[in-house]
Amino acid sequence: MTHINALDPGASPLDYYGFELRRHREAAGLTQRQLGDILNYTGSLVGQIETARKVPTPEFSERADAALGTDGMFSRLVELVLRSRLPAWFQQVAELEMRATEIGSFQTHMVLGLLQSPAYARAVLGALDQSDLEDRTAVRLARQRVFEKGEPPVFWAVLSEAALHLEIGGPGVMREQLAHLLSFENNPRINIQVLPLSAGAHAGLTGSFDLYHFAGDPTIVYTESYGSGHPTANPDTVKNCSLRYDHLRAAALSLKDSARLIRRAREERYGDAVA
Repeated sequence: MTHINALDPGASPLDYYGFELRRHREAAGLTQRQLGDILNYTGSLVGQIETARKVPTPEFSERADAALGTDGMFSRLVELVLRSRLPAWFQQVAELEMRATEIGSFQTHMVLGLLQSPAYARAVLGALDQSDLEDRTAVRLARQRVFEKGEPPVFWAVLSEAALHLEIGGPGVMREQLAHLLSFENNPRINIQVLPLSAGAHAGLTGSFDLYHFAGDPTIVYTESYGSGHPTANPDTVKNCSLRYDHLRAAALSLKDSARLIRRAREERYGDAVA
């Protein structure tokens, strides 16, 4: 077990967060249990975060800032903590998501991470590996805070209809996930189109990919394979994938028809009517 006195605050953002949490708690004259009671968490969880054994969430950080009067310090720091806990090969992608002015994504078989509900994300991440599942789920969901920025990116997602039928996590999880997709129906910055199975052969048969557009910087194409990511600004690749994406959007259903299909899949496949 890590001992707090042995924590090196410069070792990682998580260690620094834990070091600062204990320092501010002790300065306030609170025990771990007392702080936990104030935050509506257990004292054990406070201790685990202080000893860098548990990853803090944005909600925990907001409450800690309010309780300890730290002027948003923990809320700012948690962004670094969560990003640092992403797989090393994916950290660059998280940076692209934060910097992009527009993101285009094509997914062949499941809902992409930026649009996943908590239970769906947990089921995806736990399909093969159950270790540290809650922490890994929190880290994935934290990426969605990109949509809470003062100027969030415009996001376009082309989602294969197959993703609506691949039952990840069971019917209840899928009902929740499809409802989550429908919650963006009137958000002009988050646009979801479904590529129907009836489209047949299409421009995305090679696989999923993302396009990141920036103000003043070249567009980047991102693809991934098992355990590795492949971002590139190669002009030929960008041109090819941009053309493919235009064709995918043209072949996909309209935004309204996509929402109707998602709603129908939720009602008919997962047994829960939606108004």
